[in-house]
Amino acid sequence: MRAFRAVLVIAFFVAFLAGPAYAQQKSVPKYGEETKDKTDQEKEAEKAAERAYQRSLGNIPDQGPTDPWGTVRGNNDAPKASAAKGKKTTKAGSVN
Repeated sequence: MRAFRAVLVIAFFVAFLAGPAYAQQKSVPKYGEETKDKTDQEKEAEKAAERAYQRSLGNIPDQGPTDPWGTVRGNNDAPKASAAKGKKTTKAGSVN
């Protein structure tokens, strides 16, 4: 009886938490169902969002080439294109 009650309580909580998540989903079109045309307001909002996205891409500074394996590789195996410019330090942190 006690196990049945625990299962019932768990099922209640799962159903309670799944309800709001299910309500947020857009309905999936059924097979053969025609898609609805967007309103003028939705089209303008989509264009404004796309313009804002393109503007935000312009704010990202250009990054130089990266070497994700640079710390694993030894200094002799480092590729020449991504060689670091400036002072070189040893493992102890002293400048050579």
